[in-house]
Amino acid sequence: MSTIAATSIAAPQPKTRASTREWIAVLAGMIGAFMAILNIQITNASLLDIEGGIGTGVDNGAWISTSYLIGEIVVIPLTAYFSNVFSFRRFILVNSVLFPLFSIACAFAHDLGTMIVLRGLQGFAGGVLIPMAFTMVLTKLPKSQQPLGLAIFALSVTFAPAIGPTIGGYLTENYGWQTIFFINAIPSAIMAVALALTLDKQPMQLGLLREGDWAGIFTMAIGLSALQTVLEEGNKEDWFSSPFIVKLSIVAFVFLVAFIWIELTVEKPLVKLRLLKQRNFGIGVAVNVLVGVALFGTVYILPQYLGQVQRYNAEQIGNVLAWTGLPQLLLIPLVPMMMKRFDARYIGFLGISIFAISCFMNITLSADTAGDQFWIPNIVRAIGQALVLTPITAITTAGIAPSDAAAASGLTNMLRNLGGAVGTATLGTLLTKREQFHSNIIGQSVTLGRDEVRNRLDQMTGYFLQHGVSDHAVAAQKAIVALGQIVRRQALILGFADTFAVIGVVLAIAAVALLLTQKPRAGGGAGAH
Repeated sequence: MSTIAATSIAAPQPKTRASTREWIAVLAGMIGAFMAILNIQITNASLLDIEGGIGTGVDNGAWISTSYLIGEIVVIPLTAYFSNVFSFRRFILVNSVLFPLFSIACAFAHDLGTMIVLRGLQGFAGGVLIPMAFTMVLTKLPKSQQPLGLAIFALSVTFAPAIGPTIGGYLTENYGWQTIFFINAIPSAIMAVALALTLDKQPMQLGLLREGDWAGIFTMAIGLSALQTVLEEGNKEDWFSSPFIVKLSIVAFVFLVAFIWIELTVEKPLVKLRLLKQRNFGIGVAVNVLVGVALFGTVYILPQYLGQVQRYNAEQIGNVLAWTGLPQLLLIPLVPMMMKRFDARYIGFLGISIFAISCFMNITLSADTAGDQFWIPNIVRAIGQALVLTPITAITTAGIAPSDAAAASGLTNMLRNLGGAVGTATLGTLLTKREQFHSNIIGQSVTLGRDEVRNRLDQMTGYFLQHGVSDHAVAAQKAIVALGQIVRRQALILGFADTFAVIGVVLAIAAVALLLTQKPRAGGGAGAH
């Protein structure tokens, strides 16, 4: 009997349930991740209003989103290192306070330069909150509860971008664009208080600053910032016909190559790229990047279509996008139960496939395709997205040691966001090129040599003569201009249809790639307790 007791003392059973205190900390971290990701997209439906408010041109407004994303992408891989230097508790608390402060400051910006700086700082503080929430799931929850934690994280990553334009559009139309920067205050205050009460105090290790991979930090920050700027400005500047884009591309290439070389050769790298050699982690990160292209791409393309083609205002755009977010609230909590019964790879494959199908449903766009016609595709997309991120994350983190959890989190989240940035830029360029292509094709058929065209011009000329134009020549000229606008609108619609097709193909590749991973152990997630 005493032998049994001694054995049980020597080998305690692994913890199967997290304490209430640990769950409060994890959920508080999720508030931060949700708000940080929400703020990537919250300005998308309101850019025209913000541009007018700070007195900048339409072409420059995209920097309001881009500067935030640059801040996030740069800081995410730095988070693991700085949380060791300043302590996990201190670092997340400081940034949970700075995030709403920089956000509120954005509401008082009066010019583009100030807005870009403040949004960059907001993104820098918000970017810290994303991987730290992910890390808490992998370190504070036992294996059996990690799928539930990952499902909550997945809700932040997929629901926040979908609902962001809805919230932003509603607030902008009813209370002014400044209000979208105030909504972070109360959730951030709740998060900060909860984290302060539940996270254990740890000493700072300022000595680690001397051991820091500063060459890696410098090359990564310059390289990623240059790359993100190239992606944002490339289409507007006609890519490599612009000396500015060429020079910036060279800077991005040189610094990122140097960064990769440094990370693979130094003893204590900032980003543990060697983790990518693990089969599940490497393939999982690649799938995450492709899913990031689709997640951010669809939230970018659909508002553009509704605004440019259908002339929807910010609130109307938000109402359409809401149906890609709301169903996920019901479905994502069910995914951990599914993962206990079915192989996570097949759940992820099914989710990505459904997501792809929703994109292919939009390749038959016409002038009559407006908000109501997107209802079913958006519901299908919501179902697919709900089944995507939790299984992928469980597969990706299977086999990752607890000591590598923070590094794996930073790498995964950075590359998913970077995939979104690359995807958005690529889709913007594709839209421009395909619109030109379709405009040329349609234009070849719309010639004065065809009876249908001459008849249509006669009808439109008559319309203008009946509606206030007295000069026949002026009416005829207006008819030609109007017909040209019809051709351009139709070409634009076909261009948008092509972008949805490309997103669908990207997702199809991701779905097949996911099947190349190994089956994760029951419970999914990184080694924890």
